[in-house]
Amino acid sequence: MIAGKTVLAMIPARGGSKAVPHKNIRDVGGKPLIAWTIEEAKKSKYIDRLILSSDDNEIIRVANQWGCEVPFVRPSELAQDTTPGIDPVLHAMETLPEKYDYVVLLQPTSPLRTVDDIDSCIERCLEKQANACVTVTCPDKSPYWMYELDRQERLVPILDKGSAISRRQDLPSVYVLNGAVYVANCEWLLKNRTFLSGETVACLMPKERSWDIDSETDLQMVGWMISRQVGM
Repeated sequence: MIAGKTVLAMIPARGGSKAVPHKNIRDVGGKPLIAWTIEEAKKSKYIDRLILSSDDNEIIRVANQWGCEVPFVRPSELAQDTTPGIDPVLHAMETLPEKYDYVVLLQPTSPLRTVDDIDSCIERCLEKQANACVTVTCPDKSPYWMYELDRQERLVPILDKGSAISRRQDLPSVYVLNGAVYVANCEWLLKNRTFLSGETVACLMPKERSWDIDSETDLQMVGWMISRQVGM
């Protein structure tokens, strides 16, 4: 609870990952991938209830082992490749008999996210009196130095301003979603059905904690990073 407001946190983890089979329960740094998110969320000062939304019995079993509540099994129609990411969140809020003031979405593919990142995003949402707050980071490459190709395969700047900027230090600051933490007022989210709108505020996270597992290479890189931290 924060400022008298109740907080529900949800970890979505479907079983049908194609790019990385069984991704959510693959070993990363000696633990199932999903365990990193469960452990950090349980340390939060503000989260009143942490639940898993999954269609997969093995993921549910592993989540239970690591102390995450699983109050329902997600319907298969909400666990398809084409299912919008917001749908399992809305389903959870509508299925639970208890009502909460805020909901926090924590994707298990962000294992380097810390409890400080989670709580900072929640705090920022309330401090700014915003209906939603999401974590962002600085991109590796600026869109001001990105191009499209025309029919003659000539370079066309995506953003006109970039062609006139020759020094990296002069580039405008830009940010990219890192997928680590999404926070929203429940009533607002049920109405708007998205965390992202003109009302959404940002909470900045460093690049080194912003890895989003989407490939075997990502798994290996994050496992290596964790092993280095443990060995230090």
